[in-house]
Amino acid sequence: GKDFTKQSGIEMKYEFVPWTSYADRFLNELNSHGKLCDLLIGDSQWIGGAAENKWYVKLNDFFDKEHISMNDFVPATVVGYSEWPKNTPNYWALPAMADAVGWTYRKDWFSRPEIQSAFKAKYGRDLAPPKTYDELKQVAEFFQGREIDGKKVYGAYIFTERGSEGITMGVTNVLYNYGFSYDNPKKPYQMQGIVNSAEAAKGLEFYKELYKCCTAPGMTNAYMQEGLDAFKSGQVAMQMNWFAFFPGLYKDPNVGGDKIGFFVNPAGPKGHFTQLGGQGISVVATSDHKDDALAYIKWFAQPAVQQKWWQIGGYSALKAVVDAPDFPKSAAFAPQFLESMGIVKDFWAEPSYAQLLLDMQKRVHDYVVADKGTAQQALDLLVKDWTKVFKEQGKEVASQ
Repeated sequence: GKDFTKQSGIEMKYEFVPWTSYADRFLNELNSHGKLCDLLIGDSQWIGGAAENKWYVKLNDFFDKEHISMNDFVPATVVGYSEWPKNTPNYWALPAMADAVGWTYRKDWFSRPEIQSAFKAKYGRDLAPPKTYDELKQVAEFFQGREIDGKKVYGAYIFTERGSEGITMGVTNVLYNYGFSYDNPKKPYQMQGIVNSAEAAKGLEFYKELYKCCTAPGMTNAYMQEGLDAFKSGQVAMQMNWFAFFPGLYKDPNVGGDKIGFFVNPAGPKGHFTQLGGQGISVVATSDHKDDALAYIKWFAQPAVQQKWWQIGGYSALKAVVDAPDFPKSAAFAPQFLESMGIVKDFWAEPSYAQLLLDMQKRVHDYVVADKGTAQQALDLLVKDWTKVFKEQGKEVASQ
């Protein structure tokens, strides 16, 4: 922003809001046609509502005029952050912050000879960052309750937060890899037998098993910050979290540097995916400074600016940055980030996404954390919830 001001003379002001209350704050701002912001870094799931409610400026003409091509950005980020309807060339944002779920692990613990030999004696294989969810559970069980440097440690940190999006953004990493999908790609809104397939129920059961066997006590409502705290304080061997936080963790004096390692979300029996995070940057339709806001987007899209964005700890979605030959060596987590962005899936981006998300938060948390019912029952109820939301929106929901 300071660089932009130097070049353009346009002053920038910022509004920072904690993530768990960000949606409420800014969806209210947009809905009431507020004048607080000219540019908004809005979540990927908002794009449908923002487009259909005309909260954002459609950017197609601007991109054409300024020769900004969406072909120059990582495809998953264009679909995830910019397009509505999905897979159509209708753009409402410039990909701004590429992100996905990845994992950190205590490389220094994994490499200790006594821990290596104890693991091999138990499992008959070398201790290494897990490539599958079965391997992840083995490693988590191995570390759970183990004493390291005189301190009791735990196997894995995973998302369980109920109020905003946490447990959904955690459990989907397993569900996708067990065959879960949101609907039938050939028949929109057909969810029966897809959201609640037997395979998806097995994935949900696995997430609960992992929560019960291998996490620290009391982590019943935990999301990003709690995971960072658990990892930084030396409580856990492995942590699920967003790549957005990995530059900071790598610099951490206690657990960073050569003590930390990174791995891609593990594969499951039905595939290999990870949950998309990240945001696009949009121009607010009610802004009185649209030209200045568009000038910022034009500036931010430049390869040199995108390169600096990556170097200072942001995550560029520009192919010129991430496809450069030296990119994998540019950060300790760069190879894992690159692989993850090639296997991402995202939550619903429908205008009714907030209700769809709250429904999933409730059903999944009730089963995983609160021990209510079975995994199959939780997903069956979720199909009913989502069917009701879509029918209220006037969408035709196919049963089979």
